Amino acid sequence: MQTVPVSRHLFGLFCVSGATVAWSTFGFFTLVVSVDTPTLLVWRGMFGALSLLLLLVLREGLPGLSGFRRLGRMGWAFGACGGLAGLTTIMALRETSVTHVSVIFATAPFCAAALGWFFLNERPSRIAVIASLVALIGAVTMVGLGGEGTLYGDALAVVSVIAFSGMIVISKSNPGIPSLPASVLSVLLTTSAGLIFLTDFSIPYSDLPMLAVFGIVNSALAIWLFMIGARYLPAIETALITALETPLGPFWVWLAFGIAPGLLTVVGGAIVVGAVVWYILQDTKAAGH
Repeated sequence: MQTVPVSRHLFGLFCVSGATVAWSTFGFFTLVVSVDTPTLLVWRGMFGALSLLLLLVLREGLPGLSGFRRLGRMGWAFGACGGLAGLTTIMALRETSVTHVSVIFATAPFCAAALGWFFLNERPSRIAVIASLVALIGAVTMVGLGGEGTLYGDALAVVSVIAFSGMIVISKSNPGIPSLPASVLSVLLTTSAGLIFLTDFSIPYSDLPMLAVFGIVNSALAIWLFMIGARYLPAIETALITALETPLGPFWVWLAFGIAPGLLTVVGGAIVVGAVVWYILQDTKAAGH
């Protein structure tokens, strides 16, 4: 397995952690605005894509748009995986319980490790596997194993996990993909998933500012940081860090609205955070030797 310099590894940790924090604000913004979920996703995607395009032009000028022609098959594959992950997540949440979806998503480190091993010959470290198992236990503690689910909905959640893991492997194995154009493509294809279920495009003017912030933070910033950071981390580590989204989501809701999570949510969240922090400390210690 190819080793990554410590400075780049830390940079990757910073980027993927930032992406995870940005993604974890979904529940907060859902409570702030009054529109339904498909409308929320479509407006989020539009603002996200526009902000990424603006950043691309500000950084590279109009010639930067030529990056879309340099995406290549892997750039389109990254976007397609993003779109598929978005579509199947929405469908899974409509077809099965949130509990089932959350637990299935907690298996992402193992799926990413399997794909990384198969396609990149990247053997996961023992501490990464242990931390992933502990994080899975934490996620199950948070949401339980109950809830009325369906086989179809659960299968959609599995497809979403595979597509998300595919994004990790593609970013890792193809560092030359233009990050901003690929991020725009992924956001647009994910937005199209919301269009399938859209019933009313109109929104209250009072929701417009928060939807703009939602798009910039939860869509644009998240996917861009994720794509950059995933290049410098093992696949299982990238997925493990994104597991922090599960406990962070209720934390922001509690911080903003005072909606206190239950005891099991707190305990499970602490287990997830502890597993990730323990892994990072062990990994950093090993890299320093």
